Amino acid sequence: MESAPLFAEVAEGPDDGAAWWLTTGDGVRIRAGLWNREAEAGTVLLFPGRTEYVEKYGRAARHFAARGFATLAVDWRGQGLADRLTGDTMSGHVLHFTDYQHDVAAMVEAARALDLPRPWHLLAHSMGGCIGLRAAMEGLDVASVVFSGPMWGIRMGAGLRPFAWSLAWGLRNLGLGHLYAPSTGADHYVLSEPFATNKLTNDREMWGYMSRQLAAHPELGIGGPSLRWLHEALREMRTLSARPSPALPCLTILGSDEDIVDPPRIHDRMARWPGGRLEIVPGGRHETLMDTPAVQSRLFAMICDFYHGPGNGAAAA
Repeated sequence: MESAPLFAEVAEGPDDGAAWWLTTGDGVRIRAGLWNREAEAGTVLLFPGRTEYVEKYGRAARHFAARGFATLAVDWRGQGLADRLTGDTMSGHVLHFTDYQHDVAAMVEAARALDLPRPWHLLAHSMGGCIGLRAAMEGLDVASVVFSGPMWGIRMGAGLRPFAWSLAWGLRNLGLGHLYAPSTGADHYVLSEPFATNKLTNDREMWGYMSRQLAAHPELGIGGPSLRWLHEALREMRTLSARPSPALPCLTILGSDEDIVDPPRIHDRMARWPGGRLEIVPGGRHETLMDTPAVQSRLFAMICDFYHGPGNGAAAA
């Protein structure tokens, strides 16, 4: 593995942060970042969401380090400092959604090469939750899984869903799949949306944390998804929804005010996850782990307690 940049000044993670370039089995260069390598409690494999990047989870790594865990995060193909996949570097694009599993495999290989402390656990947010669900179904080497606002469905009106399917499919087959999905463009959401109307967090300081990162390092950001990404995501979510849940202890965290992913799909999956626990965060938006300090403290403590004793505790309604 070759050393890669890590923008520690904006990540605000533990002091020992480091990053590496990884090459996937299909030849794409991605990036992985690691904090608290000498941890004693285990390692969190952190799967970020769409538009996200390693540095965005520096503060999360601090929470985990304080409780004895290492954190290994990844830049998925097409975002962060990983290889971009079209001539438009701001387009969130992927050829096939299952291509992200090549990134997972490279990340796991790196974790083994670095001899990261065991047991390993998954934390997967939003799009990372879709990638992580398939990985878990296919035998990801973890002791337990935690999902945050997982993208097991996308929030859209009932009338819009068939239109989104047909538009994305049609333009993909016309060779126009690289174009942006309707109502999106090249601007990054955090830099273009006012805090007052954002769907991510209730905490202005955390909104500022995200904004400062992208202002200092705009190369980390991407804009809206491509039509190809949308079509592939819809196909993947439909495929996974028909499969049984894996035999792993699972905790899923969902904000009561979620407005990006589809809550009914999350409730349905967790109702079919034997022993799975669904934790609803009152007033929480899409990024509950980046909400107010009080919410963050409670949720990271809950996650780490779960990792220390996977499957303990009654399922929450």
